This record gives sequence, C-alpha cells and structure tokens, in this order.
Amino acid sequence: MKKWISAALLFCMGIWACAPAANAASSREDLQDRIDAAKVVLDEILKTPDNGIPMNILKMATCVAVIPSLKKGAFLIGAEYGQGVVTCRTGHGWSGPVFIRLAGGSFGFQAGGQATDLVLVAVNDHGFQDLLKSKFKLGGDVAATAGPVGRNSQAATDWKLNAELLTYSRSKGLFAGIDLNGATVSQNVADTGVYYGQSYGFRTILRGDVAVPQGAQNFVRTIAHAFVDAKTNY
Repeated sequence: MKKWISAALLFCMGIWACAPAANAASSREDLQDRIDAAKVVLDEILKTPDNGIPMNILKMATCVAVIPSLKKGAFLIGAEYGQGVVTCRTGHGWSGPVFIRLAGGSFGFQAGGQATDLVLVAVNDHGFQDLLKSKFKLGGDVAATAGPVGRNSQAATDWKLNAELLTYSRSKGLFAGIDLNGATVSQNVADTGVYYGQSYGFRTILRGDVAVPQGAQNFVRTIAHAFVDAKTNY
C-alpha cells in the first residue's frame, strides 16, 4: 500500500513539475500560440452550433475563458493544470485578453491521462466580478455548473437559477458540460505583463481600458461575432 501511495505522489509531482512555475512568465511567442490555440478551439465549437453552447447563453455572456489542452493525469490521485485566456464584454465591444491558470485535483481509483479543452462562460455580472479576483475556487467562491449543450437546449434556462459560470469541455471532438467544482482559477499576472509589454491590472484590461493587441484581435473578434450572431438570431 505504501508503495502505491508513493507512486501516486511521484506521479502527481511529475505533473506539477511539467507545469510552468507559478511566477515564471512565458515568452511572448508562447503566449501568442496560446491565444491562437484558444481561437481554434472556439472556431471548431462554433462550427457545430447544434452541439455547442446554446444561443441564449451566448447572448447573455459577460466573459468567456478558453483553456486549450488542459493537462490531466491520474494514478489513484488525479491532477490537472491548464493555462488559458479570458475576454469580457464592455460598453464598446470585447476586451483584450488576460491570462489565467486553472488547477485542481481529484481522488479516486483511476489511471491514464488526457488533454481536454475547456471553455468557461460568465453569464451575469457576478461572474464578471469573479474574473476580476486574483484567485477563486469553482463551486466554493463561485457558483459554477456544467453548461447545457445544443443550439436551443431546453436545459439552457436552468443556469439562470444559481450559476455564475457555466463550464464546458471538449475532448476528441465531443463538446459537453463538465463539473469543475473544486478547481481553482487564478490570474497569471506575469504572462499578461509579458504579452502587453507592461503591467496592467486585470480590471483595467477586462473593462476595455486597454486596446486589444494586434495578435489577439482575431480571438476577440471570434467571440464578438458569436455574441452578435446570438443577439441577432435568438
């Protein structure tokens, strides 16, 4: 039994060792790749609206976060770590992106590993305020729930009762709501500073007070077009 526990702990330590150090910034090229990957995730989801985020959720979105290729691994003890970007709706369009981390763990008899794309959709002002915090826990600090799927999903009205953030996953082409309760979302201040070339507060960027960098314009435009389409056609 002790050998199993030791092996599990070493496995999890290996996962975290492969993740970037919490205070170490990525290169700007790496950050651009992350934004480009997030756009690809959105493009592929939006191409299949009948199996994507319901239109009445898209039109209410206040912020959208995309975490491409969340790394997950498990051997008795599970661990997950991912890096992504967030943009929020402002009075004059959608904001430039900021960089976030998602980390969490799970316990159970499981083995294997996979990479999963995640999408988080804030659906009210409370969800927007949550994304301005330096760190928050899904299901604890923030009311998060697995989001419904489908262009006009009947379940798409349930989130209005108690959700601030709707959570989705995409793995092997399958897009579905996912329970991320227990995971922690935190600001990646170092990466955001590298991408913008100077230190801006998350609040300043997400409120639209900083121009969208050229390299992020296609990502932001993709979300803006989806939002307008949902408002117009639903």
